[in-house]
Amino acid sequence: MVLDSGDVFMEKAAGEGVGGWNVERNPPGGSSTPTSKDKTTKKEKVLANGLPGAASAPQAAQRRSTPLRCGGRPALRRPLSLEVTPQRQRGSADQREERKILQPPWRSGPVAPSPPMRSLTSPSLAGGSWMRRSESTCSVNYPLSLRAGRGRMRPASSLPHIAKGAEGVAPPPPRPCLLVALRPLNLEQEKLAFFQSDFSYEPQFEYAQPEPRGVLDKYREGAGLFLEQAVGIMECVLRKFDSYEHFEEVTGGGVLPKSQVWAAVRKYLQKEGCVGEVVVRLSDELLSQAVMVVESCRPTLTINLGGARQHWLEGMLRHEIGTHYLRGVNNSLQPWASADGRKQFGLKPANPTEEGLASLHSVLLRKQPYLWRAALLYYTVFHAASMSFSQLFGHIARFVHDPDVRWEYCLRAKRGQTDTSQPGCFSKDQVYLDGILRILRHRRNIDFKMLTSLGKVSYEDVERLRPFADLSRTRIPHFMRDPEKYLHHLDHIVSINELDDSVLQQLLP
Repeated sequence: MVLDSGDVFMEKAAGEGVGGWNVERNPPGGSSTPTSKDKTTKKEKVLANGLPGAASAPQAAQRRSTPLRCGGRPALRRPLSLEVTPQRQRGSADQREERKILQPPWRSGPVAPSPPMRSLTSPSLAGGSWMRRSESTCSVNYPLSLRAGRGRMRPASSLPHIAKGAEGVAPPPPRPCLLVALRPLNLEQEKLAFFQSDFSYEPQFEYAQPEPRGVLDKYREGAGLFLEQAVGIMECVLRKFDSYEHFEEVTGGGVLPKSQVWAAVRKYLQKEGCVGEVVVRLSDELLSQAVMVVESCRPTLTINLGGARQHWLEGMLRHEIGTHYLRGVNNSLQPWASADGRKQFGLKPANPTEEGLASLHSVLLRKQPYLWRAALLYYTVFHAASMSFSQLFGHIARFVHDPDVRWEYCLRAKRGQTDTSQPGCFSKDQVYLDGILRILRHRRNIDFKMLTSLGKVSYEDVERLRPFADLSRTRIPHFMRDPEKYLHHLDHIVSINELDDSVLQQLLP
């Protein structure tokens, strides 16, 4: 497992193979062990700034003329391996080709598939991302400062996971993902102004680059189909705990220190057999619990330390790793892994199934699996469409007293707006409750193990895709391996949130 405490990553010492990673690659058509003659020839051909080394020929002649000592043994001399000039230390193009290259699990081995092209339906707009990212929150860039070392902590940028492109050709800068692009540049200043105005000021947000109008138009309409269920779930929590703050304290437990977060992550990765496959970061800057992205072909999970509570942390890991990551791995094995493949098979969008399933897994094993967060996000977005920022902030005080928490929910619902005095919403966060209720409505007819094995697909496509699936190397998270027990947990979620199956059947025939 590769872990990072916010600035650096921990990796295994070079030479250890993890999960099928390639650790060495010999030049094609040649022996992996060159003869001493080949070494001498290469030594004599070393150049410095494009010119032959002036001292190399005399030194070679001197070594050849050295008399043999007793027993025919040559005199002791400095090993060639230590005679390294700066040019040789960097290596020629041929030497760089021979160097070992570590590869992620899905790129290693003769039969492993390469990551397909990113689907156009993926929320991640960064180039090269083959896995749908979690839509939980924004991503944050972190400075990486420690130097690389064998068996030490080193920055991920130094890890040679993929071959570089042509020399002298700079790769195009990746465009930030949607949720990063929608994070205001002046967030802290506007929050301070809002709080100092006694919550009456309307924030005026600035963004690094405006999003295409079509992207914002796609998410400007807030749905109200499940508004009654959202309110019912939150009222259910308030009847039992009086306030959200008390509910969070009782059911979530205390915030964990870094050491315990690391221990919990390691334990969970062992459960899923993912040790060494996922980079993990800790952050204090995320708006919500966690985010899973793929950076430089490496799955990277960033965890919000402020939300890493004792009884909720494993649910977050089930959401990000047990659902998003493993479904992404399974998706890469299927014939519909690419955008063209999805079109060929006529697949429906992965959402709301993807986020609905992940959100159910967040609460699946809790003693009191209330769907509070998904419900409040749905409710806040719906009312943001007809309210200003300050009006929305006051409106949701019915359910959340803490001003900082209310600010975060309103900010999520108003992302993309410059002048928040105007009505408008960013409706992407409604996907969680929407997906949850659709899955619960059809829970007795869904083959959940098959749904996970098929990858990033809708539950509506499962039976149609079953005959075409490659199931030989798919992976199922540990909590889904017993279908009866899994269905029992889903029934418990329906019961404790006081959801009515007959009403869901009417809403979703």
